[in-house]
Amino acid sequence: MTREPPNDAPLLHTLPNGVRVVAMPRPQRRTGGVSVFVRVGSAHESRALNGIGHVLEHMAFKGTSERDAYRVNLDAEALGAEVNAHTDKDHTAYHMRGLGEHAPRFVAMLADIVRHATFPDDELAREREVLLQEVAEVEDDPMTVAYQLFDHACWAAHPAAQPVIGQRRVIERCTREQLAAHVQQHYTGANVVVAAAGGIDENAVLRAAGAAFGDMPHGRANALTAADYAGGTRVKRMDAGRQMHLVMGYPIAGRADDDAAVDLAAAVLGDGMSSPLLAELREKRGLVYHAACNADRFEFGGQLAIEASFAPEHLAVVLGQVSRLMRELAASVDAVDLERARNQVIVRLLRHDERVAQRTEDAALDLFAIGRARGVAERLARVREVGADRVRAAFQRMLAAGPSVAVTGSVGRGASHRIDDALRA
Repeated sequence: MTREPPNDAPLLHTLPNGVRVVAMPRPQRRTGGVSVFVRVGSAHESRALNGIGHVLEHMAFKGTSERDAYRVNLDAEALGAEVNAHTDKDHTAYHMRGLGEHAPRFVAMLADIVRHATFPDDELAREREVLLQEVAEVEDDPMTVAYQLFDHACWAAHPAAQPVIGQRRVIERCTREQLAAHVQQHYTGANVVVAAAGGIDENAVLRAAGAAFGDMPHGRANALTAADYAGGTRVKRMDAGRQMHLVMGYPIAGRADDDAAVDLAAAVLGDGMSSPLLAELREKRGLVYHAACNADRFEFGGQLAIEASFAPEHLAVVLGQVSRLMRELAASVDAVDLERARNQVIVRLLRHDERVAQRTEDAALDLFAIGRARGVAERLARVREVGADRVRAAFQRMLAAGPSVAVTGSVGRGASHRIDDALRA
C-alpha cells in the first residue's frame, strides 16, 4: 500500500476487479472495525422497487450458503463484536466492530453476508413483519414524515425524493428472486469499498479483502445523476399531539464539491444555543424548545435543513424569523459567529476522525464521490481557509434558489397559504 497526500490520508489499494480497500490504522488503539460499503441506495431504485435495498440490508443477515441466521450472529458475538448495517439514499453499508486484531476475520464474515446471502423464504416472511413495524413507526413520527416531505419538495420526481425505508407494497410483495437480482446487478467490484480503521494491521486486511472479494465481478459504477432542485411547500396533518413540526431548507452542492462554506453556513446559522437560530427562536422569543440546522451532502446533491417544533399559532412568526436570519446572514456574517462556527466544525471533524464508524464512512463516500479519500488534515484546511465573504455567498446562493418547506403535525386548514404569505413577508 502507498499513502496518498496529505500524510494522514487513508491507505488505499484497488483490487484488479475494482474493489477498493481503504485502511486507517491507529496503532495505539486495541479496538477496530470493518465496514463494507456498496454504492447503491434508495436513489438508485425505481418507483416500483423503492425499498428493496432496505429489505435486502435486513435479509443479508438471515442466512448464507454456509451459515444460518443464528450462526451469522453467533460468529460475530463469540468474538465480542457488534454487527450492524444501514441503508441511505446513495449507499448501503455493513459493519462489524470489535478487537482490531480480528479485522481480517470481520472482512471474511462481512463478505459472506454481502456476497452469499440466500434470503430464505421463511426468514423473508418473518422479516416482512419487522420491516412493516418499522414503517409504521416512521409513519407515526411527524418529524420523520416532515423530512420525507421535505425531500419531495426539494427533488420532486428525482429518485432522491424516495424514502430510504421504501414503500409498504414493496416490502409486502418483494421476492427472494428480486433480492438476488438486486445483488447481482449492484453488488459488484466497481461499487464496493472495504474500509477498516482502528487497531488494525492494514496488510492483513488487504490480504483478507483480496481473498474474500477478489473474484467478485467488476461490473459498472453506479453513478447518480444530479438532482435538479425543485422547491415548494408540502403539508400533512397528523394526529400526533398539539405541535407543528417544520423542516425548511435550501439546496447546496453535493459531496464532490470542495467548498466548506456551506458547512460553516449551517453552523453559523444554527449550531448551538448561542447561534442566531436558537438565540432568536428559543432564548429571545420562547417560540420553540428545539431547533437545529444541518448540511447534508449526497452524491447527487445536498440540502441545508432547518428543523423546529412549535405551537401551530407560531408558524408565521417562526418562518418569518428564519427567513429574516437567512437574509441578514447573506448580507453580513458576524466575526464572533464565524469563529464559533469554525471551531464547532473543526471539533466535529476531529471527533469523526476518532470514531471508527464515521472515519470509515467518510473515506468510502469520498471514494464514491471524488475517487479518493481525504484525510482529516485536508478537511481541516478546507474549513480554516473559508472567510466571511464565502459564507455570505453561500447564503446568497441558497436564497436565490428559494426555500423548500415541509410542515406536519397539528396543521389546520389554509396552512399552505399561511406558509406562502409568511415567506413573502
